[in-house]
Amino acid sequence: MKKLLYISILTLLLTGCTGCKLGYSFTGGSTGAAKTVSVTTFTNTATIIQPTLAQAFTESLRDLFVGQTRLSLVPTNGDLHFEGYISSYNVAPVAVTGNQTAALNRLTITVMVKFENKLDDTKNFEQSFSRFADWQSSVPLNAVEADLIKDINSQLVQDIFNKAVINW
Repeated sequence: MKKLLYISILTLLLTGCTGCKLGYSFTGGSTGAAKTVSVTTFTNTATIIQPTLAQAFTESLRDLFVGQTRLSLVPTNGDLHFEGYISSYNVAPVAVTGNQTAALNRLTITVMVKFENKLDDTKNFEQSFSRFADWQSSVPLNAVEADLIKDINSQLVQDIFNKAVINW
């Protein structure tokens, strides 16, 4: 009797798992019937050009979709397609001390993204995304820039992912 119960439960679990191909990601988002994603290399049109920023951002976006969905990355014409450019890379003081010096500086990166869902055009968007990170002004930017960019890129691509597949 127990053997029959175990077999029944196992059958239900296996049937439920193999039949479930609705395109849900590990994050609760839905990719629908999409099977592929393409991300065109973003360009950097900001006034201040950070040489590795565009490539690092593009790779972060690709990695997020490959790592958190079942989508296959293709070079062009994915069911879900992203393209865009870095529109702003800005450094500004944010906390001024009594002697008119900055205690904190802020790096802000803004990215313009065009998203096309070739299977459901109601999900398409063209939107600007912006994030920032602060650091102590006593530390030069070049000492913290790589870490700041990594953190900001992570936040930006998560925002883009949320907008595209979670519709947040």
